[in-house]
Amino acid sequence: MTRIKTDFLIIGSGVSGLFTALKLAPLGSVVVVTKKADYESNTNYAQGGIASVFDDKDKFEEHIQDTLESGAGLCDLDAVRVLVEEGPTRVRELLDLGVPFTRNQTGELDLAREGGHSKNRIIHSLDRTGSAVEQSLLDHVHANKNIQILENHACVDLITKHHLKDKGNLPLRCYGAYIVDTETGEVFPVLAKKTILATGGAGQVYLHTTNPNIATGDGVASAYRAGAIVKNMEFYQFHPTSLFHEQGNSFLISEAVRGHGGILREIGGRPFMKDYHTLGELAPRDIVARAIDDTMKKRGEPHVLLDITHRPANDIINHFPSIYERCKKLGIDITTDPIPVVPAAHYMCGGVATDLLGRTNIADLYACGETTCTGVHGGNRLASNSLLECLVFSHRIAGDIQSQGKLSYSAETDLIPDWNKEGTTNTEEWVLISHDLIEIKTIMSNYVGIVRSDMRLERALRRIKLISEEVKDYYNRTTVSLGLLELRNLVKVAELIVRSALLRKESRGLHFSTDYPEDRTPSRQDTILSHKL
Repeated sequence: MTRIKTDFLIIGSGVSGLFTALKLAPLGSVVVVTKKADYESNTNYAQGGIASVFDDKDKFEEHIQDTLESGAGLCDLDAVRVLVEEGPTRVRELLDLGVPFTRNQTGELDLAREGGHSKNRIIHSLDRTGSAVEQSLLDHVHANKNIQILENHACVDLITKHHLKDKGNLPLRCYGAYIVDTETGEVFPVLAKKTILATGGAGQVYLHTTNPNIATGDGVASAYRAGAIVKNMEFYQFHPTSLFHEQGNSFLISEAVRGHGGILREIGGRPFMKDYHTLGELAPRDIVARAIDDTMKKRGEPHVLLDITHRPANDIINHFPSIYERCKKLGIDITTDPIPVVPAAHYMCGGVATDLLGRTNIADLYACGETTCTGVHGGNRLASNSLLECLVFSHRIAGDIQSQGKLSYSAETDLIPDWNKEGTTNTEEWVLISHDLIEIKTIMSNYVGIVRSDMRLERALRRIKLISEEVKDYYNRTTVSLGLLELRNLVKVAELIVRSALLRKESRGLHFSTDYPEDRTPSRQDTILSHKL
């Protein structure tokens, strides 16, 4: 049977995974596992840009303060300071790698502004920043002989002492992961000295999301099952503006559209954001999302309008070519027509708990990017801090690993058994998976969305637990497939979000409860969950 040994195993091929791979390649062999094609990731869909201090009129302390204010009192100040102060150096590395960031007429980086930022500091590549970064990183990864990418492969489970016949008193350590080839169905161990989770978010746990289909919370779910601590899962950021169209899948209408002067209006045309916040369209995302949600519910309307038509047509097309092209294909000319928009699940602010070097509580297991909770985002992520977090903490992971000197495999590595599929059958009953998947999404959207209550959350938890038992039973009897793995991970993430939300008896940041409508916690308090093995 197949067995792979590598120095470093990275699960995920977004900016976190690829940047980490490039950093670790000089230290040894790297295997990158990705569920689809190597370019498919949340990074690829990031439109806005990377927030970083590059203007002489801007200051680190201002970026730090903006981040803390958006984070609703839950940010870790040390993590935020690391993010902001190390950010410009990491962005310059992307420039050196050839990322085509947009420049102004004088040749300087074009710095945009987004909601929650007090200064123009968003470095971008038109409205395709994520795609531009991803492609540049991929070009360098493909050219590096020390990096192997396994496309169409997925993580089944992280390998720990619980997979050994003789567990003894061994510490909790990660030896790699069981990986499935989703085209052949073969499951095999990839054994590594260090394993890094970079699997992105879990937007597919909701009906409406800006995330790609692969965003199923694989990293959080697999880490939690292995014994990792997860933190602040109740804080799921809904992007205020995703396209509402019967014939088009939800896709992000960048926050930069509002930063460029876009106005939110009721369907009848009345602007409404000043009713909710003095900053209007530039208020933090959680406030904008709740304002849209409240306006839709009060008026019984299925969407609101985002209007940028007062700007010159050429200016709109030049700044937002991707949005213009995608809307035009659906019959919406954003230079003359307001864009129908609704909030959609966008970014997971909680995740696997890590320290400032990307280490989890499981030895030899690191995590970076959206799958983590570094403390940077607190109760609400500030726009365009996410790609910056990927860069900064990926670099720190590689630095920590390098500082450890010569690495060796754990003594137990050779005792890791092959995957055992005895007693499982290939039922090919996709309807069982698809039915549970739709039910999870519906429950989460109806009961665990932008506005919550204890009654809704308790109802959601009861139903999610029933589905979880069904999925567990089905998984134990069935041959591994990608659809089954994603369902298994999504139901676990859904449970973690609901349990975390029930523990927070206040409204703060992205968690708004009708039972506890005010901020009640006087100081920073994280919601922590761990799985007792």
